[in-house]
Amino acid sequence: MNQPVPESSDDLEKSENKGLSFALDFGPLLVFFLVNWFTPEPKLLKIMAATSAFMVAMIVAIIISYVKLGKISPMLWVSGGLVTFFGAATLWFQDETFIQIKPTIVYMIFATVLIFGMWTGRSLLKALLGTAYPGLSDEGYRKLTISWTMFFVAAAILNELVWRNQSWDFWVGFKLWGMLPLTFAFAIANVPMLMRHGLDLGQEEDAADQSDKQSDSGK
Repeated sequence: MNQPVPESSDDLEKSENKGLSFALDFGPLLVFFLVNWFTPEPKLLKIMAATSAFMVAMIVAIIISYVKLGKISPMLWVSGGLVTFFGAATLWFQDETFIQIKPTIVYMIFATVLIFGMWTGRSLLKALLGTAYPGLSDEGYRKLTISWTMFFVAAAILNELVWRNQSWDFWVGFKLWGMLPLTFAFAIANVPMLMRHGLDLGQEEDAADQSDKQSDSGK
């Protein structure tokens, strides 16, 4: 009887790297939320503490990404640079407006990059998001690029509406519990379209690999 074959070291390493990459991308945002949550009033103290922690967490994330993964994703580079710049402005001027407009600028930068890519006939989505879409056709990339461009523009507008009309605490919570789920939901909503345009989620390849491993183990 064939015995279950454990995951290879390469599979485990890929899984660990994906988990670490996710933690590095969104960990600093969680730190930002938690420090703001546990820092007592007055509001200025919360802003200064949370912003400082956010800046430190982003710098640590960039260092860990370079040391552990050997690379720094474009999204992490852009976010880290802008968090440092606008965070420093927030601390210097003691004005939360600087850190609050940072997401708007990030989203518009991403949208502009994608628009530039479409205009020049190049797909810059993979470079921007650091995500591979094996088997995806050119038409699939074009549609996905359009979708993400619209999402980034809508996210920039939404961030402006929230920070201009809601409290500081509400905006901080919205960044973690609002925009993060919206981003995941949007990515998942695109999957059926991507599959219609050739996206290979790896089921067939994984099944074949698993079958080969089991056959080898039974010899």
